[in-house]
Amino acid sequence: MSLLEQPVGRLALNLPGATRIFHQNRIDFCCGGRLSLQAAAEQAGANIAALVAALEALPAGNPDQRDWQSASNDELIDHILTRYHDVHRQQLPELIRMARRVELVHGERDTCPNGLADLLSVIFQEMESHMQKEEQILFPMLRSGMAAQAQGPIAVMRQEHDDHGENLDEVMALTDNITPPKGACTTWRALYTGLNEFREDLMQHIHLENNLLFERTA
Repeated sequence: MSLLEQPVGRLALNLPGATRIFHQNRIDFCCGGRLSLQAAAEQAGANIAALVAALEALPAGNPDQRDWQSASNDELIDHILTRYHDVHRQQLPELIRMARRVELVHGERDTCPNGLADLLSVIFQEMESHMQKEEQILFPMLRSGMAAQAQGPIAVMRQEHDDHGENLDEVMALTDNITPPKGACTTWRALYTGLNEFREDLMQHIHLENNLLFERTA
């Protein structure tokens, strides 16, 4: 099967470094992980020939990157909890604080992301509810081998992941694709650096759940 025919979620799992290229080309490999590379590239308006060339140029393996496909469910869940759930709970309050500061000081500028702090507050509330459902209901079921009984909760989590993806789209629209304007102050630039980190982390988080953990139960 050619690269263009393969699902982007599968490529993100199998090709170390692919997620970096997908980020650069605005390709959604988490919520849109079941799309073929061809379809995802067309949706993102990416240069398909350049994209394929970049993926083909990736090294065959990266010894520093864990292959989570070989991990047990318990190991994968533990990783998701510590690397993503705990980290999101640290990232979002600080992003909200910085966004409120930027809006307070620079709100009159056309380039100011007015409304971003409120949007991030909604994202934080929705994600906290989502993560608690995983921690208290879904993950204990998967640890206990209750894959069949977990299909309902998994369907709910997939839908909420799609909602998170739509929230990220709103963040991108408010911030000119998270690009600080000319003359942005240090706080503004730090805010956008943090937003990029959060976006990449959340996409990787959703990717590991949608395209690996949840697919194991199908």
